[in-house]
Amino acid sequence: MKLCPTGHATHPQWRMAAALALAQLRAQMALPGYAQAPTLGLLYITDHYAGEAQALLDHLSAELPEVTDWSGTVGVGVCASNAEYFDEPALVVMLLELPGDQYRVFSGVAPLPRSGSSGFVAHTALVHADGGTPDVAGLIAEMAERTTSGYVFGGLSASRGASVQFAVGGDGNLAGQGAASGVFGGGLSGVAFGSGVALLSRVTQGCQPVGPTHRITAAKDNVVLQLDGEPALDVLLHTLGVTLEGVPQQTIDRVRATLAGLMDADATPARGRTGHFGTDTRVRHIIGLDGARHGVALADMVEPGMRLAFCQRNVAAARADLVRICAEIREELDVEREPQAAGAGEDLAPGPPPRPRHIVGALYVSCSGRGGPHFGGPGAELQIVRHALGDVPLAGFFAGGEIAHRHLYGYTGVLTVFCSD
Repeated sequence: MKLCPTGHATHPQWRMAAALALAQLRAQMALPGYAQAPTLGLLYITDHYAGEAQALLDHLSAELPEVTDWSGTVGVGVCASNAEYFDEPALVVMLLELPGDQYRVFSGVAPLPRSGSSGFVAHTALVHADGGTPDVAGLIAEMAERTTSGYVFGGLSASRGASVQFAVGGDGNLAGQGAASGVFGGGLSGVAFGSGVALLSRVTQGCQPVGPTHRITAAKDNVVLQLDGEPALDVLLHTLGVTLEGVPQQTIDRVRATLAGLMDADATPARGRTGHFGTDTRVRHIIGLDGARHGVALADMVEPGMRLAFCQRNVAAARADLVRICAEIREELDVEREPQAAGAGEDLAPGPPPRPRHIVGALYVSCSGRGGPHFGGPGAELQIVRHALGDVPLAGFFAGGEIAHRHLYGYTGVLTVFCSD
């Protein structure tokens, strides 16, 4: 892969923003090292442009006829490099030059086939989803099963108006799409990548535990009734150091600021050196307290055996964890290491040392609750990524939920880099 041309702009009129982005794309495509014949475009827009999504896609497709495939969605914000456009009319476009047999665009009318049922074998997939779709978490898990790695990444659309997704494949229409225009609402869409597309992906958590990890010993639907055999509400109040007597404002404020980190029954609780949750943890809102049953209601279904840790958003932990995942990616890319000493009677492996891989493009999907002031100022979150990874092409959006592995997350960031020798 070559470097991915990236264009971004903000303007009250989408045509002007598109013109500015196109100028950046064309300038980069003329530079050595950048893709000169891209075929796949990733398009993210803020909800200010959602009503003009079809006209915007048609315009970009006409201006970039060599790009035959498009995918993307809408967010309350978009990002590029160290620029962050939050709650303003903006768009970002990234172009990728990939072999035609190494990716497929999919949508609800042209779903991704199961591995082995067609000539294309999906290794990973970029997934965009509408949060209003019934059992969207289950659909994401089912999508992961259609890949050989079991790993998908992406996010939920976030919009105060129309929730749109872009999905155009091949000659302008996906196979089976008929006369569909490439702009969709509801369901899932995205791009599946073959094993020949090298990428690395990491999840960064934005919340920090405020107490120990408990096992759910009794639950009904979305209500946690007991934690380690104790009433769940009593455990929550004890963890926060508050009481319900008279329901003081302090109790209300502390509970509102508290969330719940859920883990599957077979997950091993993991907290890194930054105090963050492991990737097995999904943060969910506390939506109510059940005084009659001494339970705690969550914005997700729960079952006995699952693990739970109460947590709160923490800026310092979020910054440290973002730095951590960037460092992990850099370490994994830099494969030029000193050879380990051979043991007795052993020789060092013959042949040249492995070459380091380079980032040609990055995709960042962050929670809409993380952008802006949460990291200290506009663009601060993206500046951390740029400082750690360098000035690499980057595109992304602020989502209503983040997708990684086979799960739907909240208050997280999902950083994925495409790499090449």
